[in-house]
Formats: sequence, C-alpha cells, structure tokens
Amino acid sequence: QVHVVESGGGLVQPGGSLRLSCAASGSIFSIIVMGWYRQAPGKQRELVATITSGGSTTYANSMKGRFTISRDNSKNTVLLQMNSLRPEDTAVYYCNAIGRTTTPLNFNSWGQGTQVTVFS
Repeated sequence: QVHVVESGGGLVQPGGSLRLSCAASGSIFSIIVMGWYRQAPGKQRELVATITSGGSTTYANSMKGRFTISRDNSKNTVLLQMNSLRPEDTAVYYCNAIGRTTTPLNFNSWGQGTQVTVFS
C-alpha cells in the first residue's frame, strides 16, 4: 500500500507565494508520475501540474509561469512552488502518485488534500 501526504497549505494574500510538499511512502518500487490537482468549492477536480520520473512537466494553462513543480526521486517527494497567487487559486490541493509497488502491482494514490486560501 502506498500513502501520500501533503503539507504546506495555508492563507496568503493575492500576489503572495506558498510552497506545497508531498511525500509518498510504502512499498514503492517506482513512481512514474507525481502531480498536483485542485478542487474549488462547487467545481470539479482539475489538473495543476505533473512531473514524470524523468523530469518532464505538464502545467495547466492558468498556472504556467506562476507555479513550478519539482521532484526528488530518491525521496519520493514532489514540491509545488506557487507564486503570484490569485483569489481564484483558492482550493483544496491534492497530491497524486502513480507507479508500481514492490509486489509488483500498479498504484494510483491520492493524498487527503491541503487547503490553500488566497484572500485580500
């Protein structure tokens, strides 16, 4: 079983910055991709950014140039640096990890989420 835990959410004013962290643990053999998604009240969960084990990244258009995703494969962690935050960035941010366990079995694990609130 693979567990994913996020941290780093909080309150910030527009234009401010936050950094989210995520760590995956358990019987991990490899993690193919790690990513961040978010869900605002009344809306569907949406992609924020993903990063593969090789370092290839994907960003949602509205996050390009403001958010940066990075990863430490040796620690099974992923970071999301969020700059120039806007009120519309307010949401619960979820970390996701997809890979294979040592069994081996495929896994697709989600964290519990961390709240990010941007307010003026």
